[in-house]
Amino acid sequence: MNIKKRNVGLAILFTIITLGIYGIYWYVCLTNDSNKIAPDKKTASGGLAILFTIISFGIYGYYWNYKLGDKLTGSGTLYLVLFIFGFGWVNYILGQSEINKHADTNND
Repeated sequence: MNIKKRNVGLAILFTIITLGIYGIYWYVCLTNDSNKIAPDKKTASGGLAILFTIISFGIYGYYWNYKLGDKLTGSGTLYLVLFIFGFGWVNYILGQSEINKHADTNND
């Protein structure tokens, strides 16, 4: 299982420069990497997660944020509360930080 370590600062910068397009890619990567880390709690793939978010008018985003936190830290509630109060972007940072820690310890 090879998980790519990403620089959080650059990911934020690229998201701003591309007006959110890189953020969509980052969302897909976060989803796929978290599924690799916690296969027993696997959710939809990144592409499907984007599709489900679009067709549910954003409602799937609540579930996605909860499951991201649950898969990576066991604290899905924190991620959900952050999302509800408008700090969903913090979940990207927290999630990527956890994925980077996992990549450091588990990549071959």
